[in-house]
Amino acid sequence: MSIIKHKEQRVAVFIDTQNLYHSAKNLYKRKVNFDQVVKDAVAGRKLVRAIAYVITSEAGDEKGFFDALTKMGIETKTKDLQVFAGGAKKGDWDVGLAVDAITIAPRLDAVVIVSGDGDFIPLVEYLQKNSGVQVEVASFGKSTSSKLREAADDFIDLSENTRKYLIGYR
Repeated sequence: MSIIKHKEQRVAVFIDTQNLYHSAKNLYKRKVNFDQVVKDAVAGRKLVRAIAYVITSEAGDEKGFFDALTKMGIETKTKDLQVFAGGAKKGDWDVGLAVDAITIAPRLDAVVIVSGDGDFIPLVEYLQKNSGVQVEVASFGKSTSSKLREAADDFIDLSENTRKYLIGYR
């Protein structure tokens, strides 16, 4: 992948928080350094917006995490965890993230999707064909859809430098 990143490019970062959180937890038993992920995703360019899509749990004890994201300059969009009659739980922001990326893309040169979820392949392809933006993906390579990696114009593998992207990883 050979793409150009220059300081005048306008970029927005869309973070699938649940995807990144669970990847880091399952692969490394650690938490994500979201501040560093956003800095490297932006890569010295003009950050227009950074948005983290988060799910609030039944306990509602995420306030400290949300406040930390806000202090980093990352907007948070929250949605309640859905609990179904049979006890099944569901919480994802895929459609919301996609709608925001499509809506904001006309004012950007690059979109960075921070997720390894292959469900975002149609979004990547749509943005490339219809918005003319560069679409980049940042995620832990070990848990990223290979088709998503192929579709993206650039891929940042967070697994290549776990000390940098995980909190307390040695």
